[in-house]
Amino acid sequence: MSRFIILLGGKLVRTPRLDAQVAGARIIAADAGMNHAKTLGVTPELWVGDFDSVTDEIAAEFAHVPQSRYPHDKDNTDGELAVAEALNRGATSLVLAGAFGGRVDHAFLHSALAIRRAKEGLPVTLTSGDQEAHPLLPGTRDFDFEDGTVFSVLGFSHLSGVTVMGARWPLDSVEIPFGTSLPLSNEVRGDLRISIGVGRAMLLAHPYPGEHY
Repeated sequence: MSRFIILLGGKLVRTPRLDAQVAGARIIAADAGMNHAKTLGVTPELWVGDFDSVTDEIAAEFAHVPQSRYPHDKDNTDGELAVAEALNRGATSLVLAGAFGGRVDHAFLHSALAIRRAKEGLPVTLTSGDQEAHPLLPGTRDFDFEDGTVFSVLGFSHLSGVTVMGARWPLDSVEIPFGTSLPLSNEVRGDLRISIGVGRAMLLAHPYPGEHY
């Protein structure tokens, strides 16, 4: 098993949960995502992108890291290129760190990319440290969030057969039209288990609301 952390350019807060995800993982930085290497105290094995958002300070500090440079006028985001490099290196799961915050279009793309890869059988987690997201596809998944953790199920399509157990407001095989707010702002109560019959969605959880590390 080979877990890869992809350092993206969005917000990232160092938390115990993020440290546990980083431990033992291989790391690739995408452009300005290298800033988070300093935050996490790690050295990526590769630095990918067009380097248009990299400061002189970070460029000098991590000049020893092997680089894969691309022209600014390219067809893929730096994050997509970093994910492709991870897959080429044998990634069996991905953590997209710094996936939220920053440009909204990039954050949306990271979510869509995660769902696409999950459909291909690759486990993907998106995180900013204090927020964490997981693709939800037809089937059942268990999660290890602590009691009181606020979470939402964000539909990326019409959903049916949605069951939520281990929550303050459980659901039992309900239908959720696309673009409705029914499964937002729930709370974990015990062992969280989510099932979907038809559709695709994203679980967004807040393990560290209002806390900073």
